[in-house]
Order: sequence, then structure tokens, then C-alpha cells
Amino acid sequence: MILVTVGMQLGFDRLIKSMDEIALSLDMPVIAQTGIGEFKPVNMEAHDRIAPDKFEALVKQSQLIVSHAGIGTVLTAQRFQKPILLVPRRADLGEHRNDHQLATASNLHGRPGILVAMDEAVLHERIIEGLAMEIAPSVRSESSQRLHQSIAQFIDTGRL
Repeated sequence: MILVTVGMQLGFDRLIKSMDEIALSLDMPVIAQTGIGEFKPVNMEAHDRIAPDKFEALVKQSQLIVSHAGIGTVLTAQRFQKPILLVPRRADLGEHRNDHQLATASNLHGRPGILVAMDEAVLHERIIEGLAMEIAPSVRSESSQRLHQSIAQFIDTGRL
């Protein structure tokens, strides 16, 4: 299963529309958390919001996460050792107020388990790469693991 997420603060119709088209050619279910976008997918299961516990369960089941370039989702993918494909929102397309997601994607590109599609033209190709990707468990110190969990918890809940 592929999990698509765009966060819950903004819609990301360009990504959702592209994934809805690509879903037809995939041999697996695609489940999307669409946020407050206007486009309504017909070829994949879509939810405006997904409760945190349900989202975590979907992450565990997924073979690949396709996401906006939100750092919270990147941390979640790493925590569950899932490959993630980042598609950054672009300010020039009115998808965000600035291009911080382009900067995030550029800085994370090439790191283990992270793929980037700067635009939808290469999205299908990157999905195939992501589905073939295997992530080796990372070796982190105990203090690094605690810090990572605390940051992820804060991003997810606003509480430490």
C-alpha cells in the first residue's frame, strides 16, 4: 500500500491529482490524506484528515509514503523505516507562502530512504524507485533515539 499525505493545514491538489492518475497503474491500494484541498480523488481512498493513531497504523502498513516536504512526515517515515518520496509545494504555484519546502527537499535529497520529485513529471518513476527501495535499520545512540522520539511527539501532538 502507498500512503499519500499532504498535512492537514493546506491542500496540495497538484500532488493529489497526480497520485489519483497514477493510482490507476499501480498494483496496490493507495490511501491519501488530502488536507483541505478542492480536488476529490476517484482512484484512491481519500480522507481529509486521519487521526494520529490511524495514521501511524497506515504508515506501518505502507510500502512507500508520498508526501509534501513536511519534516514531521519525514521523521515519521524514518521512525518506522519506510521509504518516503517528497514532492515539495511551490510558492510560484500558490501552494505555499514561500519555498521552504523546495529547500527542505533539496537538503534531504539523496539521504537513505528519501527520494524527491521536484515536479509531477517524474513522480511515477520515483514511485517505482521507492517501492523497490529497502531501508536498513539505522543505528543510533540511545540518547539520539530519545531525542528523535521527543521531537516527533512534539510535532505530532504539540506536547513533549
